[in-house]
Amino acid sequence: MVTLLDDDELERSPVVANRAMNRERALTGVNSYARELGLDPVQWLLDRPGHGSWLDLCSGEGLALTMAAGRLPAATVLTGVDLVGPLGPRHVAPNVQLIVASLADWAPQQPYDLITCVHGLHYLGDKLGLLGRTAGWLSPDGLFLAQLDPASLRRVDGRSLAKPALAALRAAGFEYQPRQHLLTLRGRRSVRLPFDYLGADTTAGPNYTGQPAAASYYG
Repeated sequence: MVTLLDDDELERSPVVANRAMNRERALTGVNSYARELGLDPVQWLLDRPGHGSWLDLCSGEGLALTMAAGRLPAATVLTGVDLVGPLGPRHVAPNVQLIVASLADWAPQQPYDLITCVHGLHYLGDKLGLLGRTAGWLSPDGLFLAQLDPASLRRVDGRSLAKPALAALRAAGFEYQPRQHLLTLRGRRSVRLPFDYLGADTTAGPNYTGQPAAASYYG
C-alpha cells in the first residue's frame, strides 16, 4: 500500500527539495525554454500587440525571465513563482517579480498572455487541479505550455489514470503532444476536471526525464 503525502509533506520531501531541472535553464540555446517549449517566449510576446505578460510557474532562479527583460519593452509584466525561489542574490529588472510560494494555493492577481511550467509539474501534487486553475489565469487569447507525464497520474488502486485524464484534458480544450510530453491550451476558460486529488507518492522513481518525480493519485 502506497503512503500518500499531503502538500506540506510533499514540499518537504527530498524529491521536491532536491529538484534541479529548471533552476538554471536559460531563455534560448541548448538547455533552454525555447528548446523545451518549441517557441521563443520573447519572440512570441513581441509578435503580440501591446506590452504583454508572462507568468512562469516553477521558475527556479528566474534566469529566463531575467534574460527576457532585456529583450522586451519595460512595460512587459514578467512574473515567476517558485517554491524556493532564487538561492542567491540576483539582480532583476523592475518589471520582473519573483514570488516564493506554493502552487498548491497560489493564484495571480491578473490574467497573463503567456503561462509556462517547464518540467515543473513533475514535482507537484495535484497536477490536474493546477491545470484546471491555470486555464482561468490566461488572457482571452493567451497561451499555456507545460510538460506533463501522464504516467505520473494514478488511480486510487495504483492503476494508470493516463487515458481518462488526457481525454478529460482534451475535452476541456487542451492539446497534448506525446513525443514532446507537451501540453498546451489556447485562451482563457473555466475548467473543472472530474478527478478528486488524494495525495502524492515520492517513491514512484524516475519519470521519462530520468529524474525522480512525484506520482499524483486521484479518486
